[in-house]
Amino acid sequence: MIDPRSLSLLWPSLLWLLLAVPLLGVFYLRMMRRRRLVARRYASLETVSGGGAGAFRDRGGLGRWRHVPAILLLLGLTSLIFAITRPSAIIMLPSRVETVMLAMDVSGSMRADDVKPNRITAAQAAAKTFVDEQPGNVRVGVVSIAGAAAVVQSPTDNREDIFQTIDRFQLQRGTALGSGILISLATLLPGEGINVEKILNGPEARPAGRELGAAKSDSGEAKPVPPGSNTAAVIVLLSDGHSNTGPDPLKMAEMAANYGVRIFTVGIGTPEGSVLTTDGWSMRVKLDEDTLKKIATMTGGEYFRAGNAPDLKKIYKYLSAKLAFEKHQSTEVTAIFVGLGAALAMLAVLMSLLWFNRIL
Repeated sequence: MIDPRSLSLLWPSLLWLLLAVPLLGVFYLRMMRRRRLVARRYASLETVSGGGAGAFRDRGGLGRWRHVPAILLLLGLTSLIFAITRPSAIIMLPSRVETVMLAMDVSGSMRADDVKPNRITAAQAAAKTFVDEQPGNVRVGVVSIAGAAAVVQSPTDNREDIFQTIDRFQLQRGTALGSGILISLATLLPGEGINVEKILNGPEARPAGRELGAAKSDSGEAKPVPPGSNTAAVIVLLSDGHSNTGPDPLKMAEMAANYGVRIFTVGIGTPEGSVLTTDGWSMRVKLDEDTLKKIATMTGGEYFRAGNAPDLKKIYKYLSAKLAFEKHQSTEVTAIFVGLGAALAMLAVLMSLLWFNRIL
């Protein structure tokens, strides 16, 4: 699949050759006009020959359809000339995503009803739709994020187990987004030796050395990989963006970026938020987009905002399609336009021979 927005030309200066197409169109119209004049002048000959003259067979009731072969030929020529400019585009190919970690905020702020019927109910419904639309070969794991983060479903291809896990969410106090990212990353990359306990219990909750998320070079020194370069593993983080405990989510996002793992963030809620009342206390919980945007940008992912339940479902559907296909490097697609042009020209010739017993 070609991304048309990425189309570029290596030799754009040759586009002037396309001027030949309208000139040929004018020539064709003049030729058709001359044929009509000849047909009128020698109408008696057509009557005598019983309509057998090939030059006049295109008057057999085809009407405007008689111009179709010429139009196809001009389109084919346009495609062939365009191919001379050496067009290039980014090719969309099936993704190699193997595992998706769905990290979901289950803190008390998810009771807010600025997203109807409330944030957590809308999030659960949309998450199940997202899981259901994943290809059968993609494993999905679930991490719940509250005052602490935990793997509530190890990566699996059993969709029913995942649905039941999502339905069992219980809201709790606190939001540790950094812990959620860390736990998701450690689950995605079990062979990388990420020391979760050391990071969570460290004085600054900041990993060091190997735990910064670096692939070791030949010299044994830590060497980060490009953000987003790991196409087999993805984290989808859904939250209202407020983190009040655990390691800094931006430092954990940096760690994910160094491992090449993308984080797609979905902000649920509205900027004006909603007032929650708990144990006699009232507070307004708003969507903190800045943190979620930074997490996505740092890791090569994308940020989405869901202000209502339908938006949330659309976002997850878009994510499903995005994860199913990956953009690859720009590739010259000249052969595609050559093939299209040749096919259109051949079709034009065949139709002309079939209808008029001649080539145009």
